Amino acid sequence: MAEFSLIARIAARAGRRDDVVLGIGDDAALLRVPAGRLLVAAQDTLNSGVHFPLDTPAAAIGWKALAVNLSDLAAMAAEPAWCLLSLSLPADDAGWVDGFMDGFTALAAQHRVALVGGDTTRGPLSVSIAVHGFVAPGDALCRRGAQVGDEIWITGTPGDAAAALQRRQVGQPVEPALQQRLDRPQPRVAAGRELRGLASACIDVSDGVLADLGHLLEASGIGAELDLARLPVSTALARTVDGPARWELQLAGGDDYELCFTAPAARKADVQAALQRADTPGAVIGRIVAGSGCAVRQPDGRPWQPPRRGYQHFDPALVASDRDRPSA
Repeated sequence: MAEFSLIARIAARAGRRDDVVLGIGDDAALLRVPAGRLLVAAQDTLNSGVHFPLDTPAAAIGWKALAVNLSDLAAMAAEPAWCLLSLSLPADDAGWVDGFMDGFTALAAQHRVALVGGDTTRGPLSVSIAVHGFVAPGDALCRRGAQVGDEIWITGTPGDAAAALQRRQVGQPVEPALQQRLDRPQPRVAAGRELRGLASACIDVSDGVLADLGHLLEASGIGAELDLARLPVSTALARTVDGPARWELQLAGGDDYELCFTAPAARKADVQAALQRADTPGAVIGRIVAGSGCAVRQPDGRPWQPPRRGYQHFDPALVASDRDRPSA
């Protein structure tokens, strides 16, 4: 199938919005930003064998590629609007593209996201999406802003996706609930919007709670204490692993795409109400303290030092592993 036939196949399912003056089909899109709003933009790339296993269904890749980008908009309390898609494919596989668009458009429809342009090219399987949304001046959530005494919150149940990936890598069976969390994360867009005016700082959790919370702490110039006993645990994860092995998955596993945010302790009831309106579970897992870094305490109060703090793409061990892996 020719490149332009693939583009036409994608364009036919791009979605529509009134603020798209000119979408797919020209050198660039023409888009109308609402008066009195700031444009919020984010971009993430997913590579085969790095961000998803090689045998991941096309529909799951389409969903996840958009979800991880919408998660960044959620962390900024933005309302999604448009996206650009750059798709690298090893072959002109119309069936794969249709499956990819099944997952992509299913999530796009939930958040009224229109695909307005991008690129297709031949090469190793890779998906890069740039998303755009809106937020009113003063309403955006940022990483900076956490204050001493604030509570630290996490949405959802971290560790589920990491557990699914870990078990797949060693050939063990994976509970369907955990696999769903790996393949089809739910971007917390509604929660981000509801937290406007409540959260003092916020970040999307993609590389692990400790790693991403660390970015928030650095931006805010502050420290933190986390309580392992307060980490929310899904039923599926509790059945799969326990103790320090589970703590490591929950705090450093990555691929959660949840929101980690801080809020004044006095606003706890308001935060709970906001999350309930967004139909999003959330829990307090620690507190902001003076100083720097993040201390972690076990259920018995003793300090706990995790073996690692999150995923790093250029970790020497990962680079060596990739170098030793046979080429396809």
